[in-house]
Amino acid sequence: MSDPQSPRIVAAQAAPAEEVLQVERHDFVDLVPTDRPRSQSLRGFDPIYTDIVDYIVRCTHRIWDERDVGLIYSHYTSNSDVYYNLKSVHSREDIVRDTIERLAAFPERRGMATQVIWRGNDVDGFYSSHLVTGAGRHTQFGAYGKPTGRSFNTRTIADCMVLENRIYREWIATDGMGVIRQLGLDPHPIAEATAREMHSRGQGTLDFGENRRLLGQYPPETEADISIAHTDGEAVLLGWLHEMFNRRMLGMIDRVYAPNVLYHGSNLRNLYGRAAVLNRTLQLIATMPDCAFIPQHICSQPSAEGGEKIAVRWIMEGHHLGYGMMGAPTGHRIFLLGISHYHIINGKVVEQWDVYDEMAMLTQIKLGAMGPAE
Repeated sequence: MSDPQSPRIVAAQAAPAEEVLQVERHDFVDLVPTDRPRSQSLRGFDPIYTDIVDYIVRCTHRIWDERDVGLIYSHYTSNSDVYYNLKSVHSREDIVRDTIERLAAFPERRGMATQVIWRGNDVDGFYSSHLVTGAGRHTQFGAYGKPTGRSFNTRTIADCMVLENRIYREWIATDGMGVIRQLGLDPHPIAEATAREMHSRGQGTLDFGENRRLLGQYPPETEADISIAHTDGEAVLLGWLHEMFNRRMLGMIDRVYAPNVLYHGSNLRNLYGRAAVLNRTLQLIATMPDCAFIPQHICSQPSAEGGEKIAVRWIMEGHHLGYGMMGAPTGHRIFLLGISHYHIINGKVVEQWDVYDEMAMLTQIKLGAMGPAE
């Protein structure tokens, strides 16, 4: 997918934003219409889809809620790459198997589209960031053991690269810890079992020393790398994130967040105000006090609710050197995949969604304690 470096040309790459559906303020039946003409050029896409948002919302519903798992064969390439925090899948058939396993474990789960942020076109390809709010009940035996009968809610963000009706690369950020805690389960034996299985397959933590946030005794870079930005708004947000996470200028939160900001975090936390955002940011950094924050992709769309919404896919790398969120420090390396959505109005963040998995962090700590894989 081509990705021009100039941050000022996004308008030339897609149909006007008002022609493409937005998820907010719409009911599901509005998002998957039966009589709406195609409003965006979609070369190679199935005729049922009217624009890229319709494609993402409708095909997700068809596969997961209508149980037409076989649509994966026409909606993913045979060599699709799907990346999670602790594993990756590299074939369409494995995606089919993984989907069936998840449906069998939680047959009542439903996923509701919360928002889709996207960019691109049908020549270079589309990039979408799809926030899903899920609800279900634990009724079947599976990876979490015997069913508890408890209900749960969860948030997932899936970033997809799509060309001619087929997803060829996907990143999925989940909140496994949130589900486990809602089911009333102890996360430690589950993380231990997962780590032991990974270790038995020859997987171990890769600790290659410093993460290059600092170069020797120099301080962090003063300026953020904004080369992945496509708009001025995206470049500004990348600058804010660099200040907060890499330069540790956490006072930035008071300057760029609205006083009444609504924050949606891991473990299905819904918090209000700048103090809450500051606390969650401190907790994450305190867990890995040597961490580097590295944005990998960013895209944005004007919001029907005013301002713009921006999606950032990021990674954090560091060592478990502080108490933070994971208990007594162990020194083991942690790699964290996360995706965040920001709603920005008049230069202030008014709402934020963070999806990353504390369970993946705990599993890596357990894996590190097992030593090098044999």
